[in-house]
Amino acid sequence: MIDAIDRHFESAHPWPPLAALPRWLRELLYFGAKEARACLFVVLFFAAVFTVPREGLAGVARYDLLLLWALAVQAWMLWTGLETRDEARAIGLFHVFGFALEAFKVSPGIGSWSYPDPALTKVLGVPLFAGFMYAAVGSYVIQAWRLFDLRIRHHPPYWMAVLVAGLIYANFFTHHFIGDYRWYLAALALGLYARTTVEFRPLDRVRRMPLLLAFVLIGFFVWLAENISTFFRVWSYPDQMGAWAMVHLGKWSSWALLVVMTFTLVAGLKHIKSRIHVPD
Repeated sequence: MIDAIDRHFESAHPWPPLAALPRWLRELLYFGAKEARACLFVVLFFAAVFTVPREGLAGVARYDLLLLWALAVQAWMLWTGLETRDEARAIGLFHVFGFALEAFKVSPGIGSWSYPDPALTKVLGVPLFAGFMYAAVGSYVIQAWRLFDLRIRHHPPYWMAVLVAGLIYANFFTHHFIGDYRWYLAALALGLYARTTVEFRPLDRVRRMPLLLAFVLIGFFVWLAENISTFFRVWSYPDQMGAWAMVHLGKWSSWALLVVMTFTLVAGLKHIKSRIHVPD
């Protein structure tokens, strides 16, 4: 059924019952439907977060169950062709980067947040499912690229994009020792991607938006997902140990920068790189 839905999205023809609707409404509905489809892994993963009890099931800890579920969903998407092997490898790379960051942040000397529940699959204080939360962002970007037939215009030279992505990732570690330079990096990304636009097709017409706006919007929805996760005690910040409190709005900027890094990794895939225009 998902394959049939994808073929319909790629056909650029509206579902007949929607043909009588105004164009703007048809495009809005298809935009929302494609966004929902691109979030397939995210939705399935968070469905488990919402439904698995904190005490686990049948003697299996919650964090262990979430890892098993994430692995099963990832294997299913690969087996059904919803993800290619190259895409799965890229998502695996997100998992590695995410785990390294998590292990640093939960270490006793840093203590930015913690995973309070026990699990067999905890390594260095980090349950192994945690890397899939970063991989989920990568999965969304990959799926959206295909469903919206994305094309990037005026992308900066790749070496510059990779350098900025590397500095963003490094700042998540180094700001504990030499100061937080996220706003300098945000300004650098702003200048680098100032002329970059993304072309996307909600239905049958190509629309355009600044790529920087896409980074900010995706970062916002990741921040919302983080609030949901901390509410369900998947992990907790120090100020949430007694009672839940909304994640500080400043984290939105961190997630937006992380999306820049994610985008750079995805842009390196061969079938995606062919849709990116880098001016001479």
